[in-house]
Amino acid sequence: MRAFLIVLDGVGMGALPDAASYGDEGSHTLLHVAEAVGRLRLPRLERLGLGRLLGLPGVRAIADPRGARGRLAERSPGKDSTTGHWELAGIILDRAFPTYPNGFPPGLLDAFSERVGRGWIGNVAASGTEIIERLGAEHQRSGRLIVYTSADSVFQIAAHEQTVPLNELYAACRSARELLSGEHAVGRVIARPFVGGPGAYLRTPNRRDFSLQPPTRTLLDHLVEAGHPVTSVGKVDDLFAGRGITEALHTAGNAEGEEQLALLARKSGPGLVFANLVDFDQQYGHRNDPAGFAHALEQFDDRLEEILAHLRSDDLCFLTADHGNDPTTPSTDHSREYTPLLVAGPHVRPGVDLGTRETFADVGATIAQAFGIGPLPAGTSFLGEIRT
Repeated sequence: MRAFLIVLDGVGMGALPDAASYGDEGSHTLLHVAEAVGRLRLPRLERLGLGRLLGLPGVRAIADPRGARGRLAERSPGKDSTTGHWELAGIILDRAFPTYPNGFPPGLLDAFSERVGRGWIGNVAASGTEIIERLGAEHQRSGRLIVYTSADSVFQIAAHEQTVPLNELYAACRSARELLSGEHAVGRVIARPFVGGPGAYLRTPNRRDFSLQPPTRTLLDHLVEAGHPVTSVGKVDDLFAGRGITEALHTAGNAEGEEQLALLARKSGPGLVFANLVDFDQQYGHRNDPAGFAHALEQFDDRLEEILAHLRSDDLCFLTADHGNDPTTPSTDHSREYTPLLVAGPHVRPGVDLGTRETFADVGATIAQAFGIGPLPAGTSFLGEIRT
């Protein structure tokens, strides 16, 4: 059999009960995007049951949806991609990764500078596009790396591709990853290359994420150990530090990721395809662009038809998200939200309401049971509820 686990990065569906403690009370990515543009055109997601999950302008609550539906609550503390993807794969964290709203300790940055042989500038929590516009020219004059963070547990390094070659930027990120351990073990170190000139800087698709190693074996490890291929699309292999992945397909954004998914759906061969479509979050959520967010949702819905059409009799396709990123709030950061869950496949019982699941890990537990492995340390399988 095959399973497709497709993460729509940042597509949340309403604030979790503890959202206020994260500054995210009232966030509702999907609803607020739909309201901002007037209506969404999502006929394939509508047919799977999205309109039965929540009321969205333009999306009908049809009486006979073809898929199973539910919503996922995140058990782990935090609201970042690493935490969300790890929980989908069976890891529930007992404490959040460290964050640095006031910047990193100077001693830590001095040690980083000594390791990489370059100075640094920045060291603030900032929007990535804003900080390269503000510090890009100084970076190019001095050769010093732009270091910044956000509300998430990230150590981000921005550098102009003509000032710092990509290989050197990636090496600097690996050095930072080695340094950031123990109490400073941030979830991700992220390379943020850009090009252009003052007033017209642009980030490139050559971003790379350098994640911590998962602390225990994940769904992906179990699958590979049992002889099942695991193909990642997008940044998934980076989030798992390459572990439990047999083939990694890096993509520049949603369009390329959707194309890879369509190609993989047409191919024969068993295993798990684990994909992240990043543009909802990276291009539109972080930039407070609800119109762009809505357009990306509609583009995905168009490509979903092709993916679903090529599912074989025993295939399963799970659509969900890793956190929210409401582009209509003043914040440009992730939001602590429920995420949607839609499940499709020829032998998925239509119209099943899976309710609110207590953890993202229920998805991993279900995939594990479908492949006859596990059980995983966390999560409750709902395979019996959805299989005909």
